[in-house]
Amino acid sequence: MKLAVVCANGKAGKRIVKEALSRGLDVTAVVRGENRTEAKQVLRKDLFDLTAADLRGFDVVVDAFGAWTEDTLPQHSTSLKHLCDILSGTETRLLVVGGAGSLYVNPEHTVQVMDGPDFPDVFKPLAMAQGKALEELRQRSDVKWTFLSPAGDFQADGERTGRYILGGEELTLNEKGESIISYADYAIAMVDEAVSGSHVQQRISVVRR
Repeated sequence: MKLAVVCANGKAGKRIVKEALSRGLDVTAVVRGENRTEAKQVLRKDLFDLTAADLRGFDVVVDAFGAWTEDTLPQHSTSLKHLCDILSGTETRLLVVGGAGSLYVNPEHTVQVMDGPDFPDVFKPLAMAQGKALEELRQRSDVKWTFLSPAGDFQADGERTGRYILGGEELTLNEKGESIISYADYAIAMVDEAVSGSHVQQRISVVRR
């Protein structure tokens, strides 16, 4: 299997590259500058400059793009649209590193995590930007996409336990009542989905078991 990780130098991207390599997958890191991943195959190019030809031949493309500042938050939508446009009509699957704020907390799917009174104000702009990108992604029937949301407490330096619970559109808690996942365990779930292709055109979520 040939896998490309876009924005591979980020915290999630690096761990996804590492996990995929540990399973013997053919991995290419797509980075703007110096490669800081374990991948030996590298494509040095900005996400917005990628073309259909650049991604031709890959079975899966993982979008690990992240933006945090007010002026760059809209790029969650524009970057995802660009990747969708260049993968449109192909067999290449697009797996997106998403956020937890857009997960639902009721069976009717009318209330999201970000709507809760305890959701930190500082994270609301990011959650709204990622939620908007997801809603736009749902309109793309021409792309084989999967959007993977982490748990509410997404820990960059958390341990790799190798155990997780796969959820769907609603916030899932483990037996301890926690919504927590490490980047390393998230990477396991992402690569599992890359290999299986079990949730095309679906949003799924993951929490530590």
